[in-house]
Amino acid sequence: MPAPVLSKYVQPEVLNQVAHLSFRPRQLVEGNLAGAHKSPRHGFAVEFASHREYVPGDDIKHLDWNVYYRRDKLFIKQYEMETNLTCHLVLDMSASMRYGQGETQKQLYASRLAATLGYLVVQQQDKIALSLFDERIRAVLPPSTAMAQILRLTNLLEHIKPEKKTNMGRVLLELAEQAGRRGIVVILSDFFMNLDELEPALQRLRFDRHEVVLMQIVHHDELTFELPGMVRFVGLEVDEQHLTRPEDIKESYLENFRGFNERLEQISEGNRCERILCDTSRPMSELFADYLQQRSLRRRRW
Repeated sequence: MPAPVLSKYVQPEVLNQVAHLSFRPRQLVEGNLAGAHKSPRHGFAVEFASHREYVPGDDIKHLDWNVYYRRDKLFIKQYEMETNLTCHLVLDMSASMRYGQGETQKQLYASRLAATLGYLVVQQQDKIALSLFDERIRAVLPPSTAMAQILRLTNLLEHIKPEKKTNMGRVLLELAEQAGRRGIVVILSDFFMNLDELEPALQRLRFDRHEVVLMQIVHHDELTFELPGMVRFVGLEVDEQHLTRPEDIKESYLENFRGFNERLEQISEGNRCERILCDTSRPMSELFADYLQQRSLRRRRW
């Protein structure tokens, strides 16, 4: 794949700002390779976790002789295994993500977030997977720890364009059935949908003990509604057009948008999901640095 396609999504100036940061889970994960995260399963590797009584057939090299001398009873040391993380990137490719121009287009900004996050995850020797969806799952990139995964990821992003409506609730339920072991699920979307259909899908992911991160991608226009003059509003996911002065509907729009965000935050908090508001006018290096630093602090308190 040509280098310009890779650099379109993984920008060196952003990596320079965030390369020293990491994307670690806030909970125990499961996996099948040696990695940097604690597993909920006990084995004989890495870090002491607990004791259990010796039974015939146990390897005597794991006996804790200090406990034996104190209690005159044989105990085996158990350890927490370190394992790999699987990060599932789930990217909304519905038509509403086309909003914006140039660097601030929502789909481009979300794709760059996904590619940069994927790079950080692979760099820390964890697995990255990618799913693109609208009304259905459009494409899936199975998990891999290889750096070549980032090339495959950016190639996929380059060739699939936002066109249709979204059906996120159904898609997330379908992806939950395929996700396997618990890990981190990062959903990148504007979440312009019936939020009542989102909550059951998040509940299913949390029931399967995935950590869920909602990266809400919004254009600055959608946050402020600062639009001059007469504007023709053209539906991206509905066949409707309206010509009006934005100032006539601004107050009503902002009130509805605030209500929408409050409901999304309520669902996120109720299901112990992270929600990050991503304004596409904000420099990505700044957004990433702030988020990853804050996440690291929250992880220490988890």
